Amino acid sequence: MFNCDKCGLCCRSLHLSDLYHDLDKGDGVCIHLDEKTNLCLIYHSRPEKCNIDAMYRKIYYTHMSLEEYYEMNYKVCMQLKNNALKKGEL
Repeated sequence: MFNCDKCGLCCRSLHLSDLYHDLDKGDGVCIHLDEKTNLCLIYHSRPEKCNIDAMYRKIYYTHMSLEEYYEMNYKVCMQLKNNALKKGEL
């Protein structure tokens, strides 16, 4: 299972991917994000595209190993954190 530390940065950066335009409330933040707790308000019924493990099983398993897929997602996570640090948001 993907190890998420629940920082909320991916849910605050939807403007970086057209895939999530339908969830963006207009400022890059997900309409389902509780901005005080950084938790998803619909976590157990969230869209499949928001579930890293489900997306691997549905699409990416034919393209890469689970380890490679996780590594790719961790790299994006670290990029978001580094950008937030540079902006003084963390």
